[in-house]
Amino acid sequence: MPMPQTYFHASLDFDAFLLDVRDICMLQSHHQAYHTLRAVLHTFRSHLTVQQALEFSNVLPAVTRAIFVEDWAEDLQPGELPPPFPDRAALSRQVQSLRRDHNTAPDTAIEDVATALRRSSIDERQLDRILAKMPESAADFWKPRS
Repeated sequence: MPMPQTYFHASLDFDAFLLDVRDICMLQSHHQAYHTLRAVLHTFRSHLTVQQALEFSNVLPAVTRAIFVEDWAEDLQPGELPPPFPDRAALSRQVQSLRRDHNTAPDTAIEDVATALRRSSIDERQLDRILAKMPESAADFWKPRS
C-alpha cells in the first residue's frame, strides 16, 4: 500500500495552513500563528468528551491532528463530562489564557482559525457531519468569519 497523500504532503499542507492562520489573524510570525492555532484547538478539545474529541480529530489534517491531541493526557479525564461550551467571549478569553506569555491570539482567533481550517484541505462535509453529532455550540465554534 502506498503512503497516503495526507502524510506525504503533511508538512507542505500544514505550512500553507499556518500561513493562512497567520494572515487571517493578522499575526506577524509562524510562531504566533502556531500558538494561536494550538490555543483554539485545545480550547475546543476541553469542552468535548473523549469520544467526541477522537471523532473530531479524525477529520483534521495530520499535523493539525497531532497538535489537537498533544498534551491531552494532562487534561484527559475519561468518563467525566466536560464543561459545557460557554459564550463566545468566554471561549475567546480561554484561548487567550493558554500559554499567556506566548499568546498573541486576537479576539477573533476562533473565527479566524475556523476560516483557515475550512479553506484548507479538510473535507468540510465530513467536518459538518461530525459536528452535527455534538452539541450545537460545537458547530457554532467552527463557524468561519462571515
